[in-house]
Amino acid sequence: MRKRDEYKHLLNGISNCIQLALQTAIFAVIWYEVYVPGMKYHFFRRGNWAVIGIYTLFVCFFTQILGGYRIGYLRITDICLSQILAVCCANVVAYFQLCMVARDYVKIWPVCLLTGIETALIVPFVYVVRYIYVRLYPPRRMIVIYGNYPPNDLIAKINTRRDKYNICASISYVVGYEKLYPLIREYNAVVLCDLPAQARNQIMKYCYQESVRTYVTPKISDVILRGADDIHLFDTPLLLSRNNGLSIDQRFIKRTVDIVFSMAGLMILSPFMLLTAAAIKFYDGGPVFYKQERLTRDGEKFEIIKFRSMSMDSEAAGARLAAKGDPRVTPVGRVIRRIHFDEIPQLFNILKGDMSFVGPRPEREVIAKEYIEKIPEFVLRLKVKAGLTGYAQVYGKYNTTPYDKIKLDITYIENYSIWLDFKLILMTVKVIFQKENTEGVEQEQKTAMK
Repeated sequence: MRKRDEYKHLLNGISNCIQLALQTAIFAVIWYEVYVPGMKYHFFRRGNWAVIGIYTLFVCFFTQILGGYRIGYLRITDICLSQILAVCCANVVAYFQLCMVARDYVKIWPVCLLTGIETALIVPFVYVVRYIYVRLYPPRRMIVIYGNYPPNDLIAKINTRRDKYNICASISYVVGYEKLYPLIREYNAVVLCDLPAQARNQIMKYCYQESVRTYVTPKISDVILRGADDIHLFDTPLLLSRNNGLSIDQRFIKRTVDIVFSMAGLMILSPFMLLTAAAIKFYDGGPVFYKQERLTRDGEKFEIIKFRSMSMDSEAAGARLAAKGDPRVTPVGRVIRRIHFDEIPQLFNILKGDMSFVGPRPEREVIAKEYIEKIPEFVLRLKVKAGLTGYAQVYGKYNTTPYDKIKLDITYIENYSIWLDFKLILMTVKVIFQKENTEGVEQEQKTAMK
């Protein structure tokens, strides 16, 4: 199994190259057969190659950002969705590229045809490659080593991906290293969950020595260290964690981007906002907008603006998060929550400066205080402005536990870059189509705390 693992990335790389070559060939045919004959100014051979090569880069770029090349890692539906969205993004950009090349507006139907053909190619291709992949690389046999309490929630999450992971056993580290070490060698991988630092370090070193694949649930301090800078001024390695949130220049660039894109978003989405507002008003005659006090950077309070998706007396019994099948959600609300249209008015908050496009989810003060009482580290996520989307919103879910949200939000803060913001905004488009990411908490829960 371990020897075959060495060729896993090669299989993935070859399949991705084949698919990219097919997409490039389809574009080349449309370019030569449809666009070139109708152009006033013709290119020489290398000019045509350049146009085709730039298109290849567009497809590769967007597919890479959206995770479409991770065929052995993501679910089939995720891969297909990522690649289809990547093709749509690449073809929109390619159309404007063609207009610039032709120095005029060109016919759009060939690009639509290109999108349709590529979409029809993607789905069967991904299924075939994934079938071969699973046959060659069956799910890993794994053992979970935990601290004092069995991590049932984590095991349940891993078991949702039985196509990739196979939890065969779980055991507490308290049995001792003499029993653990021989047991570890019987499995393809180890999951270390909620272990004391000394025990975790000891087991990790052994797994490293024996070349055993190891998965670790990080502590908050681990997440902070991952974003630290390497210092090589001495012959002793140092890690520097500045712990200041974003620098002044990062905040300036981020604010500039927020202003430009929020204004553009409000102009482009204004027709949809009018339709949504009319639907809400027509349903029950109540207010269109829903305003609520939330927290942003340094614990400052602001009034968030959203389209109202619940009944007017939704919080008569007190503050709580939306639950699965929540009866407070109106029929109109179910639709706009599903497609995230209820979030559009937050563009006004971004333009005003209360929020950013990307950042931690803005929490209510009463809920945040409850989280902080049990998890004091929850306050660490307030080092940056709250965001319309963010790391926790993309890689987590609406009902993700507060402790996991902290880790995701700190990951964003400690690894911040404009490039990461751009990637998360693109990933958000994919999340909109994934229903499980908007799933509410259980009926008996008022918050995401379990």
